[in-house]
Amino acid sequence: MKLRTLGTQGLVVSELGLGCMGMSEFYGATDETESIATIHRALELGINFLDTADMYGPYTNEQLVGKAIRDRRDKVVLATKFGIVRSEDRGFRGVNGSPQYVRSSCEASLERLGVEVIDPVLPAPGRPESLHRGDRGGDGRTGASGQGALYRSLGGGSPDASPRPEGASD
Repeated sequence: MKLRTLGTQGLVVSELGLGCMGMSEFYGATDETESIATIHRALELGINFLDTADMYGPYTNEQLVGKAIRDRRDKVVLATKFGIVRSEDRGFRGVNGSPQYVRSSCEASLERLGVEVIDPVLPAPGRPESLHRGDRGGDGRTGASGQGALYRSLGGGSPDASPRPEGASD
């Protein structure tokens, strides 16, 4: 599997990633055992970049991915997204990019995923206008408040910069 550097923080990801959304919702019946087997097989094939979001399920996809990678965390670049707010009954409640929401969302994702650090954490598509980047730490990780939930930023000099692999063009 070919690898490439993603962003400016040194994350090295497989050129192919595995989007996990359909493992919990949107495309019909789901099967946790089969989904975990799919994640494990992707890792065996050299795919190290897994993508999830708090809105998938909602919340259950992060739990599923966390369960699948529990004993394989060192082999995974784990991305999650935030910003689309859903209710427990799967209804859509809106978009939120406030610093308080970002912090609470990241902390909840860390818990659901069962990890200490989320590699890239991204706003959901359609970037909320109120999104704030948070404080930069000296170690390349970004915290929504400079402490607590830790995640790595894909870099870029402004809140409007779109994360993309190095060398990618429009």
